[in-house]
Amino acid sequence: MSRLVSRGLQALCRAGPGEAPLSAARAGSSTGVRALRQIDEWPVPFAAAGVRAREGRVGRHGDATRAVRLASVSKPVAALAILVAAEEGVVDLDEAAGPSGSTVRHLLAHTSGLPFEGREPIALPGRRRIYSNEGFRVLAGHLETAAEMPFADYVRAAVCEPLGIGLDPSGDPGSGMHASLEDLLVLAKEFFAPTLVADETLAEMTSVQFPGLSGVLPDWGRFDPLDWGLGVQLNTRPPSWMGERTSTRAFGHFGGSGTFLWVDPEPGVACVVLTTREFGDWAKEAWPALSDAVLSELAGEYR
Repeated sequence: MSRLVSRGLQALCRAGPGEAPLSAARAGSSTGVRALRQIDEWPVPFAAAGVRAREGRVGRHGDATRAVRLASVSKPVAALAILVAAEEGVVDLDEAAGPSGSTVRHLLAHTSGLPFEGREPIALPGRRRIYSNEGFRVLAGHLETAAEMPFADYVRAAVCEPLGIGLDPSGDPGSGMHASLEDLLVLAKEFFAPTLVADETLAEMTSVQFPGLSGVLPDWGRFDPLDWGLGVQLNTRPPSWMGERTSTRAFGHFGGSGTFLWVDPEPGVACVVLTTREFGDWAKEAWPALSDAVLSELAGEYR
């Protein structure tokens, strides 16, 4: 499949006389990947979707410049800022943070013992994978203290400004950021070829932390194991929101506001979706179907 996908990407990345310029994408037109048109049939007030190849942008559909709330897709952005801080020596991944016995690494990997909401731990660090919004608030406060600046300002300086994106990091650090499709397509490029952190740091971010832990993926159910990197979910089996065709190397995040970003290094494809409808049964059906159709099309199989 990898060779077929690669050929499909090469064909789609070649500029031709009929290729829409960026200005057309800003006006809400469609370029590149036909599978993205599935979003026109979704029961949502607004949707925009894009695909990026490792070599560059492949296609987008919908208004690529409208910013929406990312919900938990904020977490990979927050994690990237923490990793920049780690490389700068502002924080250390294995220094104490959060509940007794917890570290920055535990918080990023949802193994600190903190619950979904609330400061009272419900497990010992490293024992269970407990998805925690609270953990990212603790992370933000930890970085603010270490860097002596507001968390949102650090994200702007460490991530947004170097990448040239308009993402707004204010609000809840794990669920309150706002960004456009174009912003997240740039972020996807960063996850293919990092410029903000070293290759080794990205590899650690996308490698399983505290292997073998089971947990509950919000709104999907229990997985054993539920693998997580540093701020990103690693592709969970059995398949869930990333679909069936993504490889075991895929990683990303979805948000309760109806958003997702996954990156699959094996075929070299990333997919981004932004909507303004809260996550629900509609997304459980629509998201995997779109992801599978994108990869099928790029492999020359989509009709």
